[in-house]
Amino acid sequence: MRGPGIDQVLAKARAGTRRMTPRETVEAGRRGALIIDTRTETQRLEQGEVPGAIVIDRTVLEWRLDPTSDARIPEAVDHDVEVVVICRQGYSSGLAAESLRSIGLWRATDLIGGVEAWQEAGLPLTSGPADVRR
Repeated sequence: MRGPGIDQVLAKARAGTRRMTPRETVEAGRRGALIIDTRTETQRLEQGEVPGAIVIDRTVLEWRLDPTSDARIPEAVDHDVEVVVICRQGYSSGLAAESLRSIGLWRATDLIGGVEAWQEAGLPLTSGPADVRR
């Protein structure tokens, strides 16, 4: 028996979610949203760091942002925290945001087009240092 392909899984993850443009992501950060960068270290070295973003490896994302987890970051204060997940192109971030919503972070969303869209919008990237949380 064959399951759904990744395109179907991603479409389901994004269904009913208001995703953000690069400029909306900047505004969300200004109002206190957590901007979470899940790109690999190599991708961040190649593309640059997003100012104000917290870098969390995708493998530990849910544990760092779940306010009930002993491994949470200090900013994960409750389930009402606004979270915008970013990745390179806006694909894995959609799956990550859905996973965060599944643990009760109902305001989790992602950046449409990822850091590539951020760059195309002319928004700043830096050479670091990054705010990496392990």
